[in-house]
Amino acid sequence: MDRIIAAQVFVAITEQGSLVGAANLLDMSRAMVTRYLAQMEQWSGARLLHRTTRKLSLTAAGEATLLRCRELLQLCEQMPLAADAQADQPRGMLRIACSQSLAQSRLAAAVAQFTQRYPLTQIDLQIGNTNVNLVEERIDLAIRVTNQLDPNLIARRLGSCASVVCASPAYLAAHGTPSHASELTSHNCLTYRYFGKSLWEFEGVSDGLPLAVPVSGSISANESVVLMQAALAGAGITLQPAWSVSALIESGELVALLPGYRAKEMGVYGVYGSRRQMGVTLREMVGFLGEWFGSETRS
Repeated sequence: MDRIIAAQVFVAITEQGSLVGAANLLDMSRAMVTRYLAQMEQWSGARLLHRTTRKLSLTAAGEATLLRCRELLQLCEQMPLAADAQADQPRGMLRIACSQSLAQSRLAAAVAQFTQRYPLTQIDLQIGNTNVNLVEERIDLAIRVTNQLDPNLIARRLGSCASVVCASPAYLAAHGTPSHASELTSHNCLTYRYFGKSLWEFEGVSDGLPLAVPVSGSISANESVVLMQAALAGAGITLQPAWSVSALIESGELVALLPGYRAKEMGVYGVYGSRRQMGVTLREMVGFLGEWFGSETRS
């Protein structure tokens, strides 16, 4: 049996937590998954998994084998790099990780244009709200919107993300419209990432002076799309990426607040694993996204 496929099967079993999950992920029968696992244990000369009625867990031999399987699969993925580096144009698969809000509002359109420009490419978008491990999850490029990027990461700044404070007309009719940023402390503000106090940072449009306002509210989430939907339902005031709410503000479904203040901009970064092993497809994508986000920043 093919040892590379066996390695893929074993990694899938551990990541999915079951043979059925691995079978579904790999579009393979349960019987075939079982055969590959048995063959992997025969090659290893040891039991790789503890099996109970509730879950699977790795044995000590299984942990060592999992590491070797991931190294094997990573090596297999790197083999086309030499040919890719000399290709006339980008080709092949890129796995890109980003948040749901960024994927919906900007990245889906960007990658659609990229694949139209380079028809030999395919993009696999991995949507989530946690910082992924590029190596373990086999991600080629992660797009992050932040002002606190780990300096140890290999990254390129792609552009900036402006933010807008906004609320629904129904909320404002019931609770009033703040005219000064400090008034946000008395409003129900929908906060990102965690419950409790959160700081929204501004600068005055006329004087450029910085201001940090502690806000809190009844709803918090780790995804800004959820907070935007809550704001549309009249739940409170939200701080959103301008690209997510511009159409809603234009239609009147949301109202932009505090024209005398500018929310602190966030950086948009492309994070990748290695500059030395950067194939032409990834290099072209990073450059393309730099132009894409950069043109929005300048417009």
